[in-house]
Amino acid sequence: MALNRRQKQTECIIRMLNLNQPLNATGTTNEEVYKILIYDKFCQNILSPLIHVKDLRKHGVTLYFLIDKDRKPVHDVPAVYFVQPSQVNVQRIVADASQSLYDSFHLNFSSSIPRPLLEDLASGTLNSESIEKISKVHDQYLEFVTLENNLFSLAQKSCYVQLNDPSAGDREIEEIVEKVASGLFCVLATLAVVPVIRCPRGGPAEMVASVLDQKLRDHLLSKNNLFTEGGGFASSFQRPVLCLFDRNFELSVGIQHDFRYRPLVHDVLGLRLNRLSVQGEKGGMRSYELDSSDPFWVANGSLEFPEVAVEIETQLNKYKKDVDEVNRRTGGTDGAEFDGTDLVGNTKHLMNAVNSLPELTERKQVIDKHTNIATVLLGEIKERSLDSYAKKENDMMVRGGIDRNELLGVLRGKGTKMDKLRFAIIYLICSESINQSEVEAIETALRESEVDNCAFQYVKKMKSLNVSLASANSASRSNIVDWAEKLYGQSISAVTAGVKNLLSSDRQLALTRTVEALMEGKPNPEVDSYLVFDPRAPKSGSGTSSSHLKGPFKEAIVFMIGGGNYMEYGSLQEFAQRQQPVKHVIYGTTEILTGMEFVEQLTVLGQKMGLGSSVAPPAPTR
Repeated sequence: MALNRRQKQTECIIRMLNLNQPLNATGTTNEEVYKILIYDKFCQNILSPLIHVKDLRKHGVTLYFLIDKDRKPVHDVPAVYFVQPSQVNVQRIVADASQSLYDSFHLNFSSSIPRPLLEDLASGTLNSESIEKISKVHDQYLEFVTLENNLFSLAQKSCYVQLNDPSAGDREIEEIVEKVASGLFCVLATLAVVPVIRCPRGGPAEMVASVLDQKLRDHLLSKNNLFTEGGGFASSFQRPVLCLFDRNFELSVGIQHDFRYRPLVHDVLGLRLNRLSVQGEKGGMRSYELDSSDPFWVANGSLEFPEVAVEIETQLNKYKKDVDEVNRRTGGTDGAEFDGTDLVGNTKHLMNAVNSLPELTERKQVIDKHTNIATVLLGEIKERSLDSYAKKENDMMVRGGIDRNELLGVLRGKGTKMDKLRFAIIYLICSESINQSEVEAIETALRESEVDNCAFQYVKKMKSLNVSLASANSASRSNIVDWAEKLYGQSISAVTAGVKNLLSSDRQLALTRTVEALMEGKPNPEVDSYLVFDPRAPKSGSGTSSSHLKGPFKEAIVFMIGGGNYMEYGSLQEFAQRQQPVKHVIYGTTEILTGMEFVEQLTVLGQKMGLGSSVAPPAPTR
């Protein structure tokens, strides 16, 4: 695929680890230099899903430290710094250089370092007579976390709260929009593509699109810009489309329970940076990595949990059969665990068996890992009736409501406080009108379970303040406060508009349906009002553009402002794979959130508006 973001980001990091020297065919430099790596917490998270310790060794990194830790001098060795361009980090670099901790300093900032900070760095090292220690300073444009080939996060926390805070002023909103646009600029710079940008009118999506468009235009004016090569894209006929949305476009997806393997593992077991820890079979915690190197995870992540359990059983039986086959051919014992010790027989079969040993061992490790994960998941599912939550929420979305007794039965039944709160909010979102007596019954049931209902009250308030989409969309972009005030109305009407077909028979999300329409580029009432920004075209009126920029597109980058999740990611990947020919969709977000984490942000907003009960926030514990 042309847009292989994971590969390109990894290449940038490897080049950085090799002191930004040209690499040879093996991915290393001709001259091996031993070095020290210094990073901050944010950049550690960028490195974590991409580079393992053995990779660091391969590229000559012998020691690695967090920048804020006390470190001893290591003379005659260069240090590679990979940090965010912040005042604190620059001060620490100056202090390290003045103490001559290392032989030379190769500074790499995760995004473009602002001029005032660069001047602080220069004056600080000059005053401490250590400026000769600074070998090079690089802007790496890597300020995003790649989790899978088609999944990334800007790791910007609590974006939804900041953008929807009723007390937020112009400056705070502008700072967040600027931060999101800068992160997206880093993604596009790494891919070396200038996309056509599409977004709905009004709200954060249009604001980010406008700022990003201007950033790209300004950058394209410089002769040696990051997009000159464009990986063959600049001159190619086809460019990708960047579709921007904000979380209020489809609020329910951030809250509902999903019963597919990848979202379930994330939501229930807390998958973070492709790692999770679960209780092992023999007690104690086991840590696992779940990424593109795990064939079972890649192949089965989008399946419903029962199908995954069947697939684990199938893989285990196939493994046992293959082990028996090897043992049979080499005269071993049927059903024996294959460890390579019971190998006798003719030389040819013996060699084949020896060659198959690493592959069989690796398969067994993957099967054991997913058996353990599935066992822990099954325990949670049974204890919390998660299958029932997922099914009933889906039914509510399709039917637009639920029987009152069934609703109250769920709220008084199994599940954590958070499960019940999420279910209650989904009911609110799905209901076309608020039934006061039902809402009061829900509030009573939540109180009985000692659930903090601030988030519920917040969504209820948003619904009651609902204004027509027309007036919300006409909010002037220049008046950010006016937009923020109207947001509460716009949010839910965007969610409830056409809620009947929010989940069609193939369970396609509204987001996926909209992206499909944007990629097709045909006249469609759902997206005809969407704005178009083309940073390569002469600037005209806001969002107006020639028709050839409206598709069809083979590749798309879909970005969700205010928090995304594995449910949307999975839905978009399924859509892309269904197309003939197969399309390519990358999904990104300001941060990946579980249902609980997103509802906690709604709770904060409810508290800021003085809504809800004062019970302690719902905990994930039972």
